[in-house]
Amino acid sequence: MRDALAHADALHDFAFHLTADATEADDLVQETYARALAAAARFDGANVKAWLFRILHNAFVDLYRRRRDRRTDGGLDGEAEAALAPGDRAQHELEQRQARAVVGHELEEALMSLTEEARLAVLLDLQGFSEAEMAELIGCAPGTVKSRLFRARAALRGKLRDHREP
Repeated sequence: MRDALAHADALHDFAFHLTADATEADDLVQETYARALAAAARFDGANVKAWLFRILHNAFVDLYRRRRDRRTDGGLDGEAEAALAPGDRAQHELEQRQARAVVGHELEEALMSLTEEARLAVLLDLQGFSEAEMAELIGCAPGTVKSRLFRARAALRGKLRDHREP
């Protein structure tokens, strides 16, 4: 299990990319190690790094699903409404946060609409893994990774077409 600690920085980077929030990334890494400790007896010892990334990815998907199920429809929450009172700057900052949230939500939605295999390939690619490393992490042939990335990128381009710069 000591080998698992060597991957903490890479796991945090991956988690930060998934969540875009340092605190949530910390929580995901902590959850990853908690799950890994709980399942250590079942681990075959083959590839600690791939095992940890898979655990982190599954923890992220679980978090996403819990949030999706708790979403509410409606306007601004109390914190955002309070931010409007001080004036134009607060209004501008609020609008920026809302715009980032909308775009972030659409990116997340587009990413989550991919198959789990394609989504994992895209996220590992964004994390900087080579196709050969991804193939090892995912447990498939490099050609499979390449085709998953090609199809996933095409699907994401189609879903996010409205967000291209003019």
